Amino acid sequence: MARSSLVSEEVVPVTMVERGAAGSPAYRALGHDDAQIRMRAAMEVGSRPDGGYVAGLVERCAVEPELFVRETLTWALTRHPAELTVPALVAELRSEGARARSQALHTLSKIGDQAAWPAITKELMRDADDEVARTAWRAAVGLAPEGERPALAEELARQLGRGTRDTQLSLSRALIALGEAGVPVLRAASAGGDPVARVHALATEQLARDPEVSFALAIEEARRVVGPGQEETTG
Repeated sequence: MARSSLVSEEVVPVTMVERGAAGSPAYRALGHDDAQIRMRAAMEVGSRPDGGYVAGLVERCAVEPELFVRETLTWALTRHPAELTVPALVAELRSEGARARSQALHTLSKIGDQAAWPAITKELMRDADDEVARTAWRAAVGLAPEGERPALAEELARQLGRGTRDTQLSLSRALIALGEAGVPVLRAASAGGDPVARVHALATEQLARDPEVSFALAIEEARRVVGPGQEETTG
């Protein structure tokens, strides 16, 4: 008889998974050396939601090196009740590990529970790690109540010009996703005195008008508007 692909010498077939048991084969397989086995374990756990698995899923998210496995872990967490997953993920936002913070933010954005909104702090949106900050921007835009969106736009606009081209594009998309709340801050930044922020704001406004435009082209056109010498000061 064919054995499950989740099997190793220490792991029994996933058909024998014990629901809710932290010592179950699928739970243990979340830490297997083989990334494919880890992914299948996360799929198994997600297909049998039980609160006993939440801690292990969150813990694995913090250290999982493979993106496709992390996405499966996130999916598995979204299959569990938000009242169990959101507090555990919010606690991860205080982790010293950048990956733990980033993945927790990503998963919270996928769950979409506004109860997590107060945990998306300015400190996270200003995190020194660009990936954490970018994920915090996306999570904040998705979770912010309507009344908080203008203040969020102001916070995001303070970081115009930050980082690499990819980081700047992430910020532009976040500001555009805020809709009308983002318009005044972009207008102010595009006429402001900081040339780096001004270039980024002008490019973001162009991207808002024409989502199909290349961001690199929008940056170049914005530089021509602002004047020469910006090539070395924007990403």
